[in-house]
Amino acid sequence: MEFHLTRQFSTEAEILKVLGHPIRLKIVAGLCTRECNVKHIWECLGLPQATVSQHLALLKNKGIIEGTRDGVEVHYSVIHPLAKKVIAALG
Repeated sequence: MEFHLTRQFSTEAEILKVLGHPIRLKIVAGLCTRECNVKHIWECLGLPQATVSQHLALLKNKGIIEGTRDGVEVHYSVIHPLAKKVIAALG
């Protein structure tokens, strides 16, 4: 086994920290299968819209998801490759 002495793993640690919350993990797992708007997400999770919006804002600020405007709706999708790999590894 080799240790990467020069690699900091800062980005990876940050992504894993953000995904470490069960609600955010559920959101990202769902968005890995299809784009959704916030209403669909909070209806599927059975959570208040404000709670889901807070988690989406954090995921967006960390570059894990992005929102694409379609009229008055915003559709979210996963854009960070490491987040996609983490979800795939969880199977």
